[in-house]
Amino acid sequence: MAKLLKFMVIHDDPQISWEKVEENWAKLAKVEKCTWVRTYFNKAKGVRYCEWLAPDEPTLKSIFMDLYISFESILEIEETVP
Repeated sequence: MAKLLKFMVIHDDPQISWEKVEENWAKLAKVEKCTWVRTYFNKAKGVRYCEWLAPDEPTLKSIFMDLYISFESILEIEETVP
């Protein structure tokens, strides 16, 4: 199996309802090509930061496009600890 890379997907959608966010999470939890790790969410501003493991950016991007979930950017990231 190929090594999975770590990505941060930023969603900036202040108009999205909490119910729609939960509906999207249910869909994303079923994805097999990539692994959703966690989401940090600023509910007041409607901004979500989602951590994903994926083989590459185009594969991850295709998941959001196929499910009609908007995003601002997808960034490959690395973890650092203090």
